[in-house]
Amino acid sequence: MDSAVTSFSPARRIGAVNWLGVYTLYTKEVQRFTKLAAQTVFSPAVTGLLFLAVFSLAFGRSLETVGDVPYLVFLAPGLVIMAVIQNAFANTSSTLIISKLQGNIVDVLMPPLSPGELVFGFALGGATRGVFVAAVTIAAMAIFVPLEVHSLAAIIFFIVATALALSLLGLMVGVWADKFDNIAFISNFAITPLAFLSGTFYSVERLPKLWRTISDLDPFFYMIDGFRYGFIGHADGSVAVGVVVLVVLNAALWFGCYVMFARGYKLKA
Repeated sequence: MDSAVTSFSPARRIGAVNWLGVYTLYTKEVQRFTKLAAQTVFSPAVTGLLFLAVFSLAFGRSLETVGDVPYLVFLAPGLVIMAVIQNAFANTSSTLIISKLQGNIVDVLMPPLSPGELVFGFALGGATRGVFVAAVTIAAMAIFVPLEVHSLAAIIFFIVATALALSLLGLMVGVWADKFDNIAFISNFAITPLAFLSGTFYSVERLPKLWRTISDLDPFFYMIDGFRYGFIGHADGSVAVGVVVLVVLNAALWFGCYVMFARGYKLKA
């Protein structure tokens, strides 16, 4: 009996951070979308190419440039960020609402993971999907549009910061939502309109003064504008302000998600 008892492995020491638990949760979230890559990664790239084709055919030669930049070169980065916004948000919001509706959210809450570790695992998984979508979409568009890199640092920062922000926002909405209709409402009436109306298809410098001021208050504008700057070397707003806005936005969303998980808001019976 004594030998049987001593044969057991000692209990694993977790330490200050449960890195194994966070990695496992992150891996689960990544595998959720990689197993359906045709739908979750490659489909957004095809959608971006369709937008590119439609605008190219619709405008023809009536709008060849925006400033000194060919219109398609101006348009492509906006379409990439729009895809990142939609897919990073969808990843975390869907995983939370599905777990809640199926009743298996307890499988995530029971392991020895702190609220911060849960937020980190979920958010990083959603951000990873956003980055994957961006990489595939850029590669697809580069076949048809002569994209040049002006600032690789800006491209990387604004992709990662945008993907993380929308992943965190999706996490908050997923915790708050009681059904898929709630998520669809936020996506259709907030996320998509803000993505479309923040300079994705046009330069905000052409807007009337009032709408230009409103754009300056929209964080989605800084996501698109900063990322586009990384390719064309021109920004309608301040890139430095955009960096600050996204850092503050990510911090605020992270704190909101942490509080939700710490309190078990709509997660614990």
